[in-house]
Parts: sequence; structure tokens; C-alpha cells
Amino acid sequence: MAFAASTATALASGRFSASSARPRRPSSRPSFSPRAAPAARAAVSARAEAKKSELVVNTNSGGHAVFGFYFAKELLAAGLAVTVLTVGDEASDKMKKPPFSRFSELTSAGGKTVWGDPADVGAAVGGASFDVVLDNNGKDGRTSTPSSRWWTGPSRPARGSSCSSAAPASTGRPTSRRKSRGAGAAQDAVKESAGHVGVERYISEQFAGSWASFRPQYMIGSGNNKDCEEWFFDRIVRGRPVPIPGNGMQLTNITHVRDLASMLALAVGRPGAAAGRVFNCVSDRAVTLDGMARVCAAAAGAAAVEIVHYDPAAAGVDAKKAFPFRNMHFCAEPRAAKEALGWASTTNLPEDLKERYAEYAGRGRGDKPMAFDLDDKILAAVGKAPAGAIV
Repeated sequence: MAFAASTATALASGRFSASSARPRRPSSRPSFSPRAAPAARAAVSARAEAKKSELVVNTNSGGHAVFGFYFAKELLAAGLAVTVLTVGDEASDKMKKPPFSRFSELTSAGGKTVWGDPADVGAAVGGASFDVVLDNNGKDGRTSTPSSRWWTGPSRPARGSSCSSAAPASTGRPTSRRKSRGAGAAQDAVKESAGHVGVERYISEQFAGSWASFRPQYMIGSGNNKDCEEWFFDRIVRGRPVPIPGNGMQLTNITHVRDLASMLALAVGRPGAAAGRVFNCVSDRAVTLDGMARVCAAAAGAAAVEIVHYDPAAAGVDAKKAFPFRNMHFCAEPRAAKEALGWASTTNLPEDLKERYAEYAGRGRGDKPMAFDLDDKILAAVGKAPAGAIV
């Protein structure tokens, strides 16, 4: 399996404390309505009887910002007191975009939002103490260690977490099934040099056996600000071919962020079950890259989509810049979360992509001028011109 993002969850005793196709456009953006697993909220609610407090240290960029947003909403719905510390300045332009522009959904539910430097968490939260901390900002020791030192100070937490982006993969095999379950099912080795692995190692040393690690892969959901599915929509609504590297049969996991939030919420409510475990924070179904193009087309109301396969090297392009997903099998299975936490996936990619397309169209992005220079270079290399395409 190809391991993805590491969300290291520490579960220690005490408290964190600062003092120690051009389809028709929908008429409006869909409302935020997470369908979190009832078991997750029930587990957290059982722990929230004494009004446990949660701090989310949230990144200010990339796809993971929406993870902290959903997780905060999940815990607020379960009755916890939640503070979200976002990296940076509240007045920055980044805060004008989702999910930050929707933080009123947190405050209206009783949550608190603050901004500051994760290297000085105590100053940012004004001396408050917490039972649970999610570090949704640390990709490596440089970004995680400063806040982790605050966690591991004289006042230790009841539970804590850290979340980063996908990287501990060394190769890309199709699945994470054990070898005994069939051919082509071997588990890939973890890339030991990945920064997230170092974060996990550091936290495991600080918290001994009372920690767990959650590793998400690609995520979608209302409020996400990282272009993945939008990349497909950009081409589909303009009638352009969708260039996909390789043969398009590469498998990947794409999970609705509500599922990621509900899995971590279960760990908060059941620390004993999560302690010392590593969890793949993914849905239980994978999709091929070609399949992703087709379900995006269906979500956008397009009758069909033209897919063009290419060899990045032959086309003279960097696949990382030309395509939003990894050009390899990049998937896992959530067996540990199902068995240890009783978690269940609710991701329904065809339906969830309709939600994303509604937001895409509601912003008018499909009507905006857009350059496709890399696409045109790829299409020229394979002898395919985007005839009749709308730019």
C-alpha cells in the first residue's frame, strides 16, 4: 500500500496548558451538512459529559485546512468546547477563502477561533488549557516540534493529534491487503525519510504507548480549497480533453473529509482503542484515474468526457505539475479503523462530487478565462488538438 498523510494522535494523561461540459449552473452553493457517522459522535459525546475542551491547530493553506474545520464541527456537535488556532493573521487574504471564510459556522455553534504562531501556542490561546489537541499543521519536525514541545511540557494532554500532508509512501502498489489475500497485494514500505514519519516517531517517544497515527490521502468536501476535482471540472465544462498520465488505471483513494473527521473523533472518544495504532484515514473504496474523470463528468451533467492518455517523459512535462494526483497506485484500506474504532465510511464519490460541482459552478469558475498551456503541450505531443474547446 502507499501510505499517505500522517496524522499522529497522542493520547496521554493530563491536560494541555499554556501555563505549564458546460452544464447548467446550480442556483446556489449547497449548505454545509456533514453526515458524520453516528458512532463517532456517540463515542465523543460519552466523553463530553464534563465539557471536555479541544484545541485544533489548523494550517492556513492546502487541502488540510478543511480537515480541521470539519473536525471542529464534529466535536462541537458532540458537545465539546472547541478552539481553532489558525496559523497566521486573521486579516490575511487567505482568510477570505473557504474554509476560513466559513468560520462563523464554528463560532455560531459555540466554538472559538484565534490566530497566531504555532511556535507560541500559549500566547495564541491566552493561557487556556485543553484536554485534546489536534495539530493540523505539522508536516515535519520544523513545523510540528514547536507546538509539540508545548504539548509535552509540564501539563500533559488527555489526548492530542497532529495532521500533515501525504508523503510516507515509497512506491505505489494497488492495495494495502496482506500478501495472504492474493497476488499484487503486498504492503509498501514506509518512506523513513518522510517528515511525517519523524513527527510520528517524536510523538511516540514523548507519549510512550498512549498515541496513535492517522494517515489521510486525498480528500474532498464542501469548503476544500485545494484543486483536485476542480481540475477535472475546468476541462469538462469547456469541452476540452482530459489528459491523464499513464494508462488511467492507477488506483487512488478519495475520501469525503467528514469521514476523516469522524474517524479521528472516534479516537478522541475511544483513546484506549486508538492507543499505539496506525490508521489509514481513507474510504473503503478506490477509484481509477479514468474513473475519476468519468464521475466528475457525470457530476457536472456532461454526457461524456474525452480522456487522452500520455507518457509524461515523452510529452516533456512534469506529471506533478500537469496532473493533480500521483501518477501511480496510491491507495490504502481502513481495516484498522473499522476493527479497532468501529468506524464506517460514508463516502459516496458520485454524490459527493455533485456537491463539489455545485460549489464550483456557483463561484462562476467555469465561465472564467483560463490558460491550458501544459494541456496543449501534452495534446500536441500525442497529436491531439483540442478542437472546438472553449478556453
